[in-house]
Amino acid sequence: MKAMVCEAFGGPEVLMLRDLPDPLPPGNGEVQVRIRARGVQYVDVLMLAGKYQFRPEPPFIPGGESAGEVVAVGPDVTAFVPGDRVMCRLPLGACAEMGNAKVALCDKIPDAMSFESAGVFRGAYSTAYHALLQRGRMQPGEWVLVHGAAGGIGIAAIQVAKLFGARVIATASTEEKRAVCLEEGADHAIDYRGGFVDKVKELTDGKGVDIVYDPIGDKVAEESLRALAWCGRLLILGFLGGGPTNIRSNYLLIKGIDAIGVRIGGLNEANPALALQNTHTLVDLAGQGLLKPRISHRFRLEEAREAMQVIIDRKVIGKAVLVS
Repeated sequence: MKAMVCEAFGGPEVLMLRDLPDPLPPGNGEVQVRIRARGVQYVDVLMLAGKYQFRPEPPFIPGGESAGEVVAVGPDVTAFVPGDRVMCRLPLGACAEMGNAKVALCDKIPDAMSFESAGVFRGAYSTAYHALLQRGRMQPGEWVLVHGAAGGIGIAAIQVAKLFGARVIATASTEEKRAVCLEEGADHAIDYRGGFVDKVKELTDGKGVDIVYDPIGDKVAEESLRALAWCGRLLILGFLGGGPTNIRSNYLLIKGIDAIGVRIGGLNEANPALALQNTHTLVDLAGQGLLKPRISHRFRLEEAREAMQVIIDRKVIGKAVLVS
């Protein structure tokens, strides 16, 4: 099989296309999948650089989410048969033509869903659902401020928040990205550069938002505290803005704010049963046409370097996918 292999820590240039042996036959509790599509995420960029919490040593095949066709099943597997279309979560290895996945981490792809959409679905929507509904305790009618709203987890957050009855203010850096946020259901889309608190207060009649969904960090997180209403919740998802901020505890005290960390990998490790239940719920909603990933960039497997670079350059609106 062909695979893109990370042969040293660094940027996209460390990825090399290699011919490797096919995986061994699947064992108990496993299926073997011919991978047709793989989501590309900022996590993959961090992993190539050796800067992610999970730090595999090179050489390794990156990629954690994929979709394809089952070609073989383990001796004890009854939930799937060869020919089934599945989306699956892998610890590593999605950037290859074949892979073995645990049955517990696979879901059948709804009939109306393409391999491309299935290949980018799990990570973004699981993050948004867990963050907003479970960590953020979002209620119908609440105001949600979504930063990085034109990214993969941002668009997922807009869709999930609107589906469950919230009102959404999206922030994005360009007119094109803000237009996409409105297309995806946001009630308002604003430019966060130069300050956003006054505009948020204006849109919420002076109250502020109930939840901030923040994958940006840095100065955006600090300003978000001033945009929150009484008993608001700051959801901390990452630090795309360059790094974490020093949360000012006086804001938390005076406004009764909760600062809440959200890491989907942590949920998968600490409560896999809940993580699987969430995924099943989300796949069902996708099958009803209520959730749909937006894909702006498509690449062949051998173009993984280019895919990683557009992630780094922040050119992706929604998701990027590798197909074969």
